[in-house]
Amino acid sequence: MTTLRACTFAAVGALAIGAAGPASAADMPVGDPASQDPAARGAYVFAAAGCLGCHTDEKNKGAPLTGARALETPFGVFYTPNITPDPQYGVGKWTEADFFRAVREGVGPGDKSLFPAFPFTSYARMTDGDIKDLFAYLMAQAPVDRPNRPHELSAPYGWRFLLPGWRFMFHIVDKPVPDNPSKSAEWNRGRYIVDALAHCGECHTERGPLGAMDQARYLSGNPKGPEGDAVPALTRRAKNFSQWSAGDVETYLEIGMDPEGDFAGGAMAEVIRNSTSKLTKIDRRAIAIYLKDLPGGR
Repeated sequence: MTTLRACTFAAVGALAIGAAGPASAADMPVGDPASQDPAARGAYVFAAAGCLGCHTDEKNKGAPLTGARALETPFGVFYTPNITPDPQYGVGKWTEADFFRAVREGVGPGDKSLFPAFPFTSYARMTDGDIKDLFAYLMAQAPVDRPNRPHELSAPYGWRFLLPGWRFMFHIVDKPVPDNPSKSAEWNRGRYIVDALAHCGECHTERGPLGAMDQARYLSGNPKGPEGDAVPALTRRAKNFSQWSAGDVETYLEIGMDPEGDFAGGAMAEVIRNSTSKLTKIDRRAIAIYLKDLPGGR
């Protein structure tokens, strides 16, 4: 069965964006990108950014966005944090400036470096408006006082004092990327969702020995993705994906069915359920247009 694995390596070791309060993942709001209410717009970006999947320990029936989900990586096990606005265990004491710095720079309150498993290298490309809306949504949710579980990382990967050096070497883009004037508005919107909000490259791009994405292999697949799974390529030259039409991509992102009539399983099924199925048809179309225009691959 052909599947596109998860774009959700997000926020494993530090903060991602989202909230808690509903009794189950199915109760999380879809959001409205056209709303006059910042929190409603933030709910939409929250879904697009895939925050729910990483920060909910669904396997052990954890409450949404209270963390504790274990993600195995070559560097050890990261346990996702509680990101509800709880003042003790969550992000309830964060200011909007704190939030911006975490998303753009990978640095939390008190100059605490965030592990790059949190995809700030992708989220840094988000617009100011989307970041503000996400913060509004986050702070409007109910706090949950669930303690965080320490990571289990091998030395030296768990040494937080080394992280400023990692950022110096690998955190290149720290602001939104301007639109490509030679491309359509749909293409540019698709690139923004893929590269910033959905941060698909975090899973679909192979990483180097220090965990940074190899941009020379952008979206060309990753043999060692999250939890040890191989992640397929999303370029036109990819063996399987190249056979898909833009309409096939849209259908897959909405209901999880591929051109052969098979359905996504595992991590990608979760991504579709919690994220891509909640996008507008226009945004799913934009993703498809962008991906089908990528020439790369190996």
